[in-house]
Amino acid sequence: MTDDVLFLSGDEVTRLLDPDAAIASQRAAFRALGSGRADLPGKIMHPSRFDDSVVFAYVSRLSANTGAVAKIGSVNPGNAAAGLPTVHAVVTALDPVTGRLAAVMDGTALTTLRTAAGSAVAVDALATPDSADLALIGSGTQALAHARAFARVRDLKSVRLWSPNPAHRERAAEALAVEPGLAVEAVDSAEAAVTGAHLVAACTLSTTPVVRGEWLAPGCTVVSVGSFEPTRCEVDAEVVRRARVVVDDPETAAHHAGPITAARLAPADLIPLGGVLTGTHEGRTTPDDIVYYNSVGLGIQDAAAAWAVVHAAKGVRR
Repeated sequence: MTDDVLFLSGDEVTRLLDPDAAIASQRAAFRALGSGRADLPGKIMHPSRFDDSVVFAYVSRLSANTGAVAKIGSVNPGNAAAGLPTVHAVVTALDPVTGRLAAVMDGTALTTLRTAAGSAVAVDALATPDSADLALIGSGTQALAHARAFARVRDLKSVRLWSPNPAHRERAAEALAVEPGLAVEAVDSAEAAVTGAHLVAACTLSTTPVVRGEWLAPGCTVVSVGSFEPTRCEVDAEVVRRARVVVDDPETAAHHAGPITAARLAPADLIPLGGVLTGTHEGRTTPDDIVYYNSVGLGIQDAAAAWAVVHAAKGVRR
């Protein structure tokens, strides 16, 4: 049964899914979602009764030519203190015709790549063309991945980075400073990072706001990827009040995203990213709009990324 099954490590996933391919996969995912062509059952997010971890499970299918993809994993906030990714997962892909197992791959690398790439698609669709200054809130794996992904869709001139631990933020700033043409500065407060920034990326697991609406400049685009369950709120109510609110999926965000549930926004109040990409909804309407994009993470993102990896591994032209 396993003779023709691909087993791919995290390093292999990273090698096969380069940044531009990851972004292309996520654009395809959201366009499929926006045009109603994708299968997206509800996600499972279950907080553990034993500790502060959260188990999650996604199942989805991108197209008739790509089979169902499932991901199971957990979020372990304590990993950050040990220098480990907070998300670990495994992904399986099934043959589109027979349903037989086609691939098993490291879901940690895939999640990192597809999440940052999905945010880059959102920035490309929502941010002003001249957005060049990034405020990066967080210093972990996702924060670094977001800065690198954003640099693929905007000509970033500077990054101001803040996270609560001075040593962590200095180390992250040093890691990013080697990127060509990128000026990176570790700053002493979230306010110092956000004030005047064109782009803000919140990549934390915070249960209390780390980005406040009063700090946001006109035209700013805010991306939040850590508010994926009702107890997590990376941005305050003023961000939501001031902004045009765009989400990865309105139905999912209305039940899972902390700032969205706190504001009691219904799916009809939310702008779907897929709709922006397919032209059925407007994201930014003026250069001075503040736009807030909340990503809770969707199985369709994993499906698109996983099949991009499978096709790259097999040398399939799409």
